[in-house]
Amino acid sequence: MYSKIIAGTMKWGAWGARFDTATYEQMIKDCIEAGVTTFDHADIYGDYTTEEEFGKVLQQEPSLRRQMQIITKCGIQMVSANRPHHKIKSYNSSYEHIIESVETSLKNLATDYIDCLLIHRPDPLFNADEVAKAFEQLKQQGKVLQFGVSNFRKWQVDLLRSRFPVAVNQIECSLLHLDPFGDGTLDQCQQHNIIPMAWSPMGAGNLFNTTDDDERNKRIIAVANMLAENYATKADVILLSWLMTHPANILPVLGTSKTERIRAAVSATQLKLEREEWFMLWRASTGKEVA
Repeated sequence: MYSKIIAGTMKWGAWGARFDTATYEQMIKDCIEAGVTTFDHADIYGDYTTEEEFGKVLQQEPSLRRQMQIITKCGIQMVSANRPHHKIKSYNSSYEHIIESVETSLKNLATDYIDCLLIHRPDPLFNADEVAKAFEQLKQQGKVLQFGVSNFRKWQVDLLRSRFPVAVNQIECSLLHLDPFGDGTLDQCQQHNIIPMAWSPMGAGNLFNTTDDDERNKRIIAVANMLAENYATKADVILLSWLMTHPANILPVLGTSKTERIRAAVSATQLKLEREEWFMLWRASTGKEVA
């Protein structure tokens, strides 16, 4: 259903590259041509503007909607000039907020359905019954096809699963953030066929910003460069392949606004590291052999 590489739109608008409509259109078409057909949004991106900017392209060319899958997220309330009634940054996973957020996203994205809706962050006031009520209503109305969460811990996913099926957990996961490999998150994904989507799959670019005292990064990049030479590719392709080698079938969410990086990432879907090569990178990250 989703492409093996997901295009994250967070930096396409006001929070990054500041695409105009023509550039959004070209980026969308370049992604689709490369086989990257899934686009990851959140209502807050660009201070609540990126969805609408993306949607202008779909208004102009509705046929593009049939060639893509749209993920969006709700549940964070930011203080913004575009949301003047928000007095403080907070979380809101109430029934009313989910329904209202989806209606706004549908309008902004110029679509009549969302492929997957995620609750953006765990909410201390999370009411599983209310969330399930909203999800069930949206599913019955055909406004959302699948549902999931983002940044949820294993037990938080279990709570929602006790009320409603969870299809996706979007998590921070990379060689700089190994927690999901040991805290049960990826095991749960395998157990219940939950799709793990990894944001910051290359450590938000920090892996390539090494300093003289950053020994961990230097170890990882040294191994990645060695493997890249063996496979006649680039280090960032190796880092993505490392994630996708995992049996939970992790889908990386790329936060880039550059077409060439999207195209390079797609080549990682054709490269599967050998087990010992995978553990070379694991050792580089942890700084020690496995026990």
